[in-house]
Amino acid sequence: MYVDGFVLPVPTKNLKAYSKMAQAGGKIWKKHGALQYFECVGDDLTPNMGKMKIQTFPKLVKPKKGETILFSFIIYKSKAHRNAVNAKVMKDPAMNDPAWTDKQMPFDVKRMAYGGFKAIVKV
Repeated sequence: MYVDGFVLPVPTKNLKAYSKMAQAGGKIWKKHGALQYFECVGDDLTPNMGKMKIQTFPKLVKPKKGETILFSFIIYKSKAHRNAVNAKVMKDPAMNDPAWTDKQMPFDVKRMAYGGFKAIVKV
């Protein structure tokens, strides 16, 4: 299993627009073979871990006032499968719709963190 993970701050006022965009994106990724697609809004971002000192998402992301932290992930069979799915997604006409060319994203893309992860434990 292979997972692409994303952490990003989204202005709370843009959550509806982000969700609409993510819903459309999820359909495209699934259409081209992604196994699962999740968009998760922060709920308990400073959990009590007892005496353990941990890094929290707010410390990591440093959200500005009025921003909400999202954690998103897409699941694939393997890294090769991820690469094949993403290649198809990027060629999908919906991803290149001229109507979206000049539209501003509902979040600051430069503050998004992204990476691919190879699963080492699956229970």
